[in-house]
Amino acid sequence: MEEALKQHPSNCIKVVLFGPESTGKTTLSRQLARHYNSVWVPEYARAYLQDKWNNERKTCEPKDLLPIAKGQMQLENKLAQKTDTILICDTDLLETKVYSEAYYSGTCDPLLEEYALKNSYELYFLTYIDTPWEPDDLRDKPNERERMFKAFEKALIDHKRPYVLLKGNKKERLKLAIKHIDNLLTESA
Repeated sequence: MEEALKQHPSNCIKVVLFGPESTGKTTLSRQLARHYNSVWVPEYARAYLQDKWNNERKTCEPKDLLPIAKGQMQLENKLAQKTDTILICDTDLLETKVYSEAYYSGTCDPLLEEYALKNSYELYFLTYIDTPWEPDDLRDKPNERERMFKAFEKALIDHKRPYVLLKGNKKERLKLAIKHIDNLLTESA
């Protein structure tokens, strides 16, 4: 399992969209990938948990977190080989760690925590909660957005991850994210 959670070497810059549910991460991931003519890594947990809900009418349980983490890293490692510029990650293992701690009494599987902290990215975009809540089968905490935002920001600060806070409408967020990614690309050239 350890190998499945490990980030493989790649030739691209990796950025992560990070934050509570229903804050525009997927929309912005797609926009950024299109803007840079690159690829984006979707959130594996969405498909995994939607399938679970459709088949069993069950939500996420602690036993789901390692398979979700493994699936996320398989996707990321595979897609990182398809670009040598920028890889847009709709999530990462640190996000899974935050959800684990928020939902399961402050606990996180030690293996998940280890790789959430080992895997590295050049920049995180922390998405603020100023977007409208969009309910679906999986989103379940519309009244806890502020608490969850604080948990995500605390994780970035505590683990010394470089991040930019994205607020405002879709256009404003996209413009700010492009500015910071352009800076990364310039620095790496």
